[in-house]
Order: sequence, then C-alpha cells, then structure tokens
Amino acid sequence: MKINSITIGLAAIVMLFFYTACGSKETETVVIQFDPETTPSMATDSVTALISDSGITRYKLVADIWEVFDKAADPFWYFPEGIYLERFDSLFQVEAKILADTAWNFTDKSLWRLKGNVDIRNMEGEMFLSDELFWDQKEQRVYSDKYIQIKRGDTELKGYGFESNQQMTEYRIFRPHEGKIPFKEEADEPLEDEEQPLRKDQTVKAAKTEPKNIVDE
Repeated sequence: MKINSITIGLAAIVMLFFYTACGSKETETVVIQFDPETTPSMATDSVTALISDSGITRYKLVADIWEVFDKAADPFWYFPEGIYLERFDSLFQVEAKILADTAWNFTDKSLWRLKGNVDIRNMEGEMFLSDELFWDQKEQRVYSDKYIQIKRGDTELKGYGFESNQQMTEYRIFRPHEGKIPFKEEADEPLEDEEQPLRKDQTVKAAKTEPKNIVDE
C-alpha cells in the first residue's frame, strides 16, 4: 500500500507540471495581409450567367474566369481571360454581342471597360473593332478615343475616337482616317418581256409540303 501511495503521488506531480507548462505557452497570432484592390473576395471559373437589371434579364455572360473585388474602393468585376456578352432588349431578343480579351465592370458606376481585340456586333450586321472601348450603362452609350474599324459588307470605315448608343445603331467617328464605300451603278430599266422580280406587295403561294421545325442550338 505504501508503494502504491508513492506511485500515485508522483503521477499527480508529473500531471501538474505538464499542465502548468502547457498553460504558460503564449498563443501565436498569424496576421494575414488582405489588399481588397488586388485580392478578390470571390473567384470562379467556367462561368455562364444571366444578369438581371431592375428584375429583367438583360445580359448573358460567358467567361473562363470571373473575379469579384467588391471590397475595393471602386468595386469591380474582373475578367482576365476574356469575356463574351449578349445584350437583350425588352423582348429578350439579342440586340448586341460583345467579345474582348480582358474586361472590367465597375459596378457602382455601371461602367464597362473592354480591352484587347474588342469585337462588337449589332443586329444590323455591322462589326465594330477596336483595342479598347468603354460602355457606360447609365448614359447608355459606348465610346473610345482609340483607333476603330466599322465594317458592314463591302463598306468599311476607319478612324480615331468613337461614340455610339448602346444598341450600336447610331454612331460617329470623331477623326475619320480612311474608309471604303462601294459605288453601285443604277441598273438599266428592264424590258417589258423580261421576268420581273417579286415585289413586297405580291403574294407568294404556300408550298404544298409542310414546313419543318428548326431548333437553334
């Protein structure tokens, strides 16, 4: 019994020493530096998203990488690997398509900056090419002070400085540089016995075969 008492006493002394030693250690705090201007609060990849404005779907966005800097002094979205955008009208029909190598969306200002191989297409078949364009959603306008090319079929306009509505249907180049506008001669009056082309007010009989449903993918 005496040996057992000594053993128990030694064990208690060892445990007390161990507890005291552990309790005397100071807790180390690791400080992590966070710069909201260079470190995103959210990042995602392989993005396809529909974006609403005032409860109405206005845009389709496709990007490889989407970074959100909502803690920055001027909050913005960043697309370092390029972006594809479609803008819809009130009937959910595409009215413009946008491609760029890099893009920033300054969310508080509703201002897009598109940089590198910017390619905008409107629904009239016109193509707008530049190295940099800005899209101000509040003012509903697109502008740039860089070199720009506008193409539509055989027509081509070039110059420096550009402004347009956001539908890309009304625009001007501030300093035109050069361009190409094809000249078409008026066709001779057709002879009376020649076959006349159909006019819009003429009626075309429907074909006997049933039309096939075509689904766009």
